[in-house]
Amino acid sequence: MFKLTQWLAAGAASVVIASTASTASAAPADIAAALADPARPAEDVARDAARKPGELLELMGVKAGDKVADFVIGGGYFTRILSAAVGPSGHVYAYQPAEFIAYQASYGEALKSVAAQHSNVTPLNAGLQGFDLPDGLDAVLTVQNYHDLYLKAFPADTAAKVNAEIFKSLKPGGVFLVVDHQALAGSGTDAAATLHRIDPDAVKTDLAAAGFELERESGLLANSDDPHTANVFDPAIRGKTDQFTLVFRKPS
Repeated sequence: MFKLTQWLAAGAASVVIASTASTASAAPADIAAALADPARPAEDVARDAARKPGELLELMGVKAGDKVADFVIGGGYFTRILSAAVGPSGHVYAYQPAEFIAYQASYGEALKSVAAQHSNVTPLNAGLQGFDLPDGLDAVLTVQNYHDLYLKAFPADTAAKVNAEIFKSLKPGGVFLVVDHQALAGSGTDAAATLHRIDPDAVKTDLAAAGFELERESGLLANSDDPHTANVFDPAIRGKTDQFTLVFRKPS
């Protein structure tokens, strides 16, 4: 059986490094200002060209004054950008699962650090089976984490419970953006624990069952050279995976 600790050990190193410039100038004003914030860590800025945060936040429609949640923050890359983008009149709820923190202290340290540095960020660290987001959120995003809900270390109903909580937390018309590593078409969730990938059709099925409507698919992070058969941490493909971007909306 695949162990949670095995995956987390690999996941701790799953950052994508980019050598090209930030795309801040192409983003809407609030997002562009957030990307240009001089307080951002240099290592975060170095990832912008590959991770395309400006474009992703634009797809979400994030703006000043919004209440948003970053679901599974990792090192806090998106949390920091969201904090600046929503500004002092907005708020960010940064969620790091207790299961991750229990395995690796740095996940908890990252959560504490980002909350301490940003007054409009509230840290959340309950377990995946019992976490609670505030109601009335404008948007939620999760990046390269949805497949984790199907790791064999977690109960089989984890994804359903997570999706139900996110649906409940969003206001009518609220957005849930999902980015993840693409698996072979038709493979469902089979590759989640082995390759750390998921078939986007499985995500669509899950979220339709939770009540969401698929609004848009984007090829923003697509890479047609990825054969979808390699583990995402394989040096041959790491940092160059084909990633899908799905924008879901809670019906008004």
